[in-house]
Amino acid sequence: MTRKRRSILCPNCKKLISADEPRCPHCGIARPGSPLKNNFFTRLFVSTDQIIKAIVFVNVGMYIISLLIGPWSSGFSLNPLSLLSPSNKSLLLLGATGTLPIDRLHRWWTLISANYLHGSLLHILFNMIALRQIAPLVIREFGPHRMVILYLLTGIIGFLVSYLAGVALTIGASAAVCGLIGASLYYGKSRGGVYGRAIYRQIGAWALGIFIFGFLVPSINNWGHGGGMVAGAILGFLLGYEEKRREGLFQRILAGLCVVATLVILVWAIGSGIYFRFLA
Repeated sequence: MTRKRRSILCPNCKKLISADEPRCPHCGIARPGSPLKNNFFTRLFVSTDQIIKAIVFVNVGMYIISLLIGPWSSGFSLNPLSLLSPSNKSLLLLGATGTLPIDRLHRWWTLISANYLHGSLLHILFNMIALRQIAPLVIREFGPHRMVILYLLTGIIGFLVSYLAGVALTIGASAAVCGLIGASLYYGKSRGGVYGRAIYRQIGAWALGIFIFGFLVPSINNWGHGGGMVAGAILGFLLGYEEKRREGLFQRILAGLCVVATLVILVWAIGSGIYFRFLA
């Protein structure tokens, strides 16, 4: 009786192969079916949609938790900009960042957690729509691992810039989304040609719209947006994109560390938030 062969996607080149192959016939990576190369983290980076869904899921999950911890600041307000808004206390407990939590409470870890908190239903809706539109381009041109690195590090840098600028309390995925925009602007300018110029013009319109919106609407963290965008362009240059050099071991390890750091910080934020809200 013959044993049925199990098929997998190569963790390096993403081509369909047999799990028993001693070496990928497409890219040559050794033992592609090894558990060390084919686990939760490698599977996460196989599908473009899978990565984006994971980020959206975490953001939505943190938003729901912030509402459950409550109390809400405005409940079912008729103002659409404040519909279903968690209170500042809830957001502070779960890891909002800024001069208040960092200087007074020494919560430097909030530079990560704040990227997954949102102040209202429209706030998270706008950010997740923007993410779903810009992230596929970044994944296609930079690769899934570099996209994850860009998303986390530009969010951190954007909030660090806003902290240095004296912003007291801030949240939202927009600093990280602006980081992806900055990386895309660098890609379009660097690549050139008809395609590169088209990307640069399209993403440039996004960037201009974000800054106009930021100056017209009060309480928008323009420091975080600008810091994230500049950081995205710089990191895009340092990390490179697929046409210049393919993702290697360094990018995969760094992306894995980013995922682990994010999960650890968010679990800590939820645990400490629940403790101080209900038990302390």
